[in-house]
Order: sequence, then C-alpha cells, then structure tokens
Amino acid sequence: MLNKQLKEIKSDLQIKKFCFYGFLKNLKFFEPYLLIFLMGKGISLFEIGILIAIREVIINVFEIPSGFIADYFGRKKELYFCFNFYIISFICFFYTNSFFMATAAMVFFGLGEAFRSGTHKAMIYTYLDSKGWQTDKTFVYGRTRAFSLMGSAVSSLIGILLILNVTSVNTIFLFSIIPYILDFILILSYPQFLDCADKKAKLNFKDMFKNSIVNFQKNRILRNILLEDGIFEATISFIKDLIQPMLELIVLGNGIVLLSSLSAEDNLNVILGFVYTILNLFGSFASKKSYVVKSNRSNIQCLYIIHFLLTVSMAVLALVSKNPFLVFGIYLFIYLLFNIRKPIFVDEVDEHIEKSARATALSVSSQLKSLFLIIFAPVLGFIADNFGISVIMFILVFLFMVTLPLLKVKD
Repeated sequence: MLNKQLKEIKSDLQIKKFCFYGFLKNLKFFEPYLLIFLMGKGISLFEIGILIAIREVIINVFEIPSGFIADYFGRKKELYFCFNFYIISFICFFYTNSFFMATAAMVFFGLGEAFRSGTHKAMIYTYLDSKGWQTDKTFVYGRTRAFSLMGSAVSSLIGILLILNVTSVNTIFLFSIIPYILDFILILSYPQFLDCADKKAKLNFKDMFKNSIVNFQKNRILRNILLEDGIFEATISFIKDLIQPMLELIVLGNGIVLLSSLSAEDNLNVILGFVYTILNLFGSFASKKSYVVKSNRSNIQCLYIIHFLLTVSMAVLALVSKNPFLVFGIYLFIYLLFNIRKPIFVDEVDEHIEKSARATALSVSSQLKSLFLIIFAPVLGFIADNFGISVIMFILVFLFMVTLPLLKVKD
C-alpha cells in the first residue's frame, strides 16, 4: 500500500507531465528494426558499429558542455534544441540509402541525446526539492521511467502496424516525428522555475568543469559508480539492439513462421515488434517497482547484486545463443535488471552532487557510457561479423567480472 505522500505524488499534475514526457519521447517506431533497416541498406555489423561510435563521439563531445548550458542558460531552452536535433535526425534516416546519410542521421541523433540526457532528470529533482519530496526520488524516477518504457512498448506495437502497411521502411522515421513535436509543446507548459537558469553566477564554463572534476576526484563512491555505470550502460545499449540480428539468424535460419499469410521478412518484423513490446512492458513494471526491490538495502548493495546477476546472465546467454526461447528469456531477465537498477543508480548519484550542478553530473554519467560505446561498438561489431555473437557475450562476462569490485565501497 502507498503512503499518503506517495499517493500525493501520483496525483500531482507536474509529475504526470514528467511521465507523459517520457512516454512521448520513447515513441520511436523504428527502434525494433533499426539494425535490420541499416543492414538492408548494405551496411555491415562492423559499419553499424562505426555508426554507433560516431553517434557516441558526438554525445561525448557535447555531453558535459550541454550540462553546463542547461545549468547556466536554462533547462527548458536546452530541451527545445534537443527535440529539433531529433527531428532532423529522423528526416535524415528517411532519406538514408548509404553509409554517408546514415552517418548524418547518427550525428544529429547524438546531438539530441547529448542535449537531453541529464537535463530532464535534473528538472524532476528540482521539482521534488520544491515540494519537499526528496526522500522519494527512487519512487518518482522509477515511475517516470516506467511510463517511458510503456511508451516503448506501445511504440513497438504501432511499429508492427506501420511496417506491415507502409510501402517503405524509411517512412516509419517520418511517423516518429509526430510524438517529438508533441513533447516540444509539453515542455512549453512546464513551470518556469524548472528552467533553473543561473546567468548571475560568476562561474564560467572552465570553472564549472574544474569544480566538477575536483568533486569527482574527492568522492570515491561517486567516481566508482559513474565508471561502473558507464560500462554497464554501454553494454546494455549494445546488446539491446544485438537481439535483432540474433533473432534474424534464428528465425530465418530455422524457418520459424508466426503468421503463414506473411512473408518470412514480415514474420521477422512482427516477431521483433512483439519481442520489444514484451521487453518494454516488463521493463516498465520493473522500473516502477524498483523502490520496492531497494526496500531497506543501501543503493550500493542493490547495484552490487544487480551487477553480479547480470554477469551470470551474460554467461548463460553465451551458452544458449541458438535457442530462441532461452535467448528471449535471458534478454528479458537482463532488461528487468537494467530497469530495476536505473532509478537506484540515479538516486545514489544525486546523493553525492550539488543541487545546482545536477544536469552537469548526470551528463558526466552519460558521457562515460558514450566513451565506452565508442570503443566497444566497432570492436564488438567486427567480432560479431567474423567470430559470432556468442564470443561477444563471453568477452562481456569477463568485462563485468573485472569491474564488479568498483562497487565494493563503503556506503
């Protein structure tokens, strides 16, 4: 049963707006088919790894400056820019017929990600401070993230309908523009105090960056969890899309048919759509209930347990990579772990940073993820092309084993 304060949070209009923002943001109808779409344009997994690396380089370059811009000029203003970048990216994807156009799309998508990440979370926490609800950060962020994942689930279902009825897969990217326009309008309705522009501050970007680095150097817990999270997020980001070529090999290779009236390719598209729908529905539930999982445990204890469970899951996945039911089951478990973990991680980071620099600190977290993806994506893509996906999983198991000690810090 929810206590009185949690019920008040659930019914709050601005909290509902935060939730609806996440729902709209995740209506990317192309998501279950992006790798398949790119491979259909003659782009190899190695080249896709390069594209991912390019996207992450852009995020890496603009991540921390975007946090400074949000804290200095205003968070709402930065989100206006972010949605414009996303829309340009979708238009580029629509016209993609070569590696070059895919690169342009990834560049603008990276700019959108850099200008978005950390900023909206900082606005949520500023609002909680204003209402005196700081103790329920895990509940609130878990709830808003649950709506985001529900948006992904709905997006996957709509994606199935679109891909079966449009004349070209490219058209799905144009449909994805609509929810982003609606999100732009929604941000306009946010109260002005959430903008948090601090133009009167005497600090310049150089001083803000220096102070952030000093803070990370002094705070061992913050430094360790940000490093662990960067590796964790980069890995999940890569393997989440890797399920597309894995299922393509399994489904087409074994002639699995869901609907006899559809072609083999359309059957694959329907299966991918349903897989992403189920993943996101379970992820939504996990995120919403993360505060229950946390219970009386410390954030660090929770993060350690989840990291260990993920390591074991990766090892099992490497051993059963040719069985479609086991592959899906383990992917589902990994996705549940990821979405239980995210609100707990954000709560822990918020405990170690100054309120005025939230967007900057959370941007550092996203930048570390981007940095690791720049390294991982091309290398793992090359390995997948030449040695198979199972080899990648064993490499990731080793990586997670050597990074687990990062969480052995005193809470």
